[in-house]
Amino acid sequence: MEKIEYKDLVKPTDGIVSRYINRRISTRISIQLVKLRWKPSPDLLSVVSAVVVGSGGLFFAAGYSFLGGLMAQIGSILDGCDGEVARLLGRQSKGGALLDTVLDRFADIVLIYGLALASIGYLGEILLVSLVVATVSGDLMVSYIHSVGEKILGRHPSLIGRIRGVASRDVRLFAIFLSGIGGLPHIGLVAVAVLSLSYVVVKTWEMLRYLED
Repeated sequence: MEKIEYKDLVKPTDGIVSRYINRRISTRISIQLVKLRWKPSPDLLSVVSAVVVGSGGLFFAAGYSFLGGLMAQIGSILDGCDGEVARLLGRQSKGGALLDTVLDRFADIVLIYGLALASIGYLGEILLVSLVVATVSGDLMVSYIHSVGEKILGRHPSLIGRIRGVASRDVRLFAIFLSGIGGLPHIGLVAVAVLSLSYVVVKTWEMLRYLED
């Protein structure tokens, strides 16, 4: 196998955390994985990443916020490995991309649910329920607007306008990681809700302007 460098595996749609932190770790893992005699399946790596992120929610729910945040970040790093391995082995497929997307959403929901349970006692019931709905909605809407926007615009929405890579999944999981490390799970909910919903509003405006030009 010819030498593969970091820049060869970076995607233009990567968020700021992936670009400066995650990819520098995941690419090294992926390059070593494809050197193994038994080549790992990209789909299996998608499952592993989702399980790790989802386990973060279980740790949060059990009261282990530090471990919850840590697992969220480890899962975020591993989330890059499936696509990297697929590119390295020439196994990219629409089915793999679909599976990865669905698993990511399920993992995020489990993680947010765990954050919500860990946040009981920090916030009143009405405020907590409202915040959880906003967080889940924002998380799903970022993925939705990227998917629909790419079909309408013919290019990924994160590549247009001035707001780029500030609310992607890597950034949201990193915010949860920091909140877990700090023992403040409710701050993770606030951060994800504010980042994602603000991004969706601004990006929709940028997309509309792009279509008018």
